[in-house]
Amino acid sequence: MTPTISINDSQRLQLSPLEIPSRLLLGPGPSNAHPTVLQAMNTSPVGHLDPAFLALMDEIQSLLRYVWQTENPLTIAVSGTGTAAMEATIANSVEPGDVVLIGVAGYFGNRLVDMAGRYGADVRTITKPWGQVFSLEELKTALETHRPAILALVHAETSTGARQPLEGVADLCREFGTLLLLDTVTSLGGVPIFLDAWGVDLAYSCSQKGLGCPPGASPFTMSPRAAEKLQKRRTKVANWYLDMSLLSKYWGSDRVYHHTAPINLYYALREALRLVAEEGLANCWQRHQKNVEYLWESLEDIGLSMHVEREYRLPTLTTVRIPDGVDGKAIARQLLNEHNIEIGGGLGELAGKVWRVGLMGFNSRKESVDQLIAALRQVLPQ
Repeated sequence: MTPTISINDSQRLQLSPLEIPSRLLLGPGPSNAHPTVLQAMNTSPVGHLDPAFLALMDEIQSLLRYVWQTENPLTIAVSGTGTAAMEATIANSVEPGDVVLIGVAGYFGNRLVDMAGRYGADVRTITKPWGQVFSLEELKTALETHRPAILALVHAETSTGARQPLEGVADLCREFGTLLLLDTVTSLGGVPIFLDAWGVDLAYSCSQKGLGCPPGASPFTMSPRAAEKLQKRRTKVANWYLDMSLLSKYWGSDRVYHHTAPINLYYALREALRLVAEEGLANCWQRHQKNVEYLWESLEDIGLSMHVEREYRLPTLTTVRIPDGVDGKAIARQLLNEHNIEIGGGLGELAGKVWRVGLMGFNSRKESVDQLIAALRQVLPQ
């Protein structure tokens, strides 16, 4: 049968092979992937139940436990972006009526609120101005007041560049019989994380930031305490695709088919994790800290200031105040169009007030900072 919808000659002439400009991605993510990671993506795919691929899945699990510093058996990569892994933590841990206390000090705290509400949680919030963090005393008071089943905090708030301290939080959660859920999207691979030592029960992340991998294969982990809550649910997990009682049979010894995994993205994630292990986790953290301090000094040298107090700044993402009278969007456009450098703008309460500069994974190098500063010197009004 002849196709009834056709492409005309002018359209056909426009269908040239794919061409995408080469950018230095210094925004909130994605970051540029390491060449070795990109090369791994070009490897020919095998089946998602092929013994070689199943062995690779085991390697991913082991490496994720290393970078998160956890021994949780249920540690996998969700087939989806970091938001899918975020939803997986909510979908599997929240039952209708559960009191869920969420710390909101930025855009992604609000996203957790929206997700938890959709799964029937009795959502309570504790709030701080964007760019600040919660003290242990504030969290204790909130836990005493709300007695939640789950406390959800954002370790690295991508919208503000602030790092939430976790020392002592789990002790409070144990006191009130509360599970601790943690967003590590912008911290995994670039910021010290000790999930087991901190007593974290559920955590999620993404592949395209500190791990230096393309988006689409997102880390997820669940402690035995959280897995026990999952097993005792009165209702099925409302999201079939993200149901860990099903996914654990694919990632576990049963190897029961669940979905067709994004084979080549898992190749990339495995290589990205291998590179972190090869560098050494402590060395990776130190590299990010050293380079971000160089970034802060360089920004201050050209008259710019940071939004977050130094003690709580992330080594992976910095919020830079836009000077009075400067059009932040126009400067970002100039950097992109004239210098092939991407930086991010502010979200929510910080829209128009800050730029967000990411220095993550493969991009956390002195050369990245020098390139950005040289471009800013050209585009910023004197």
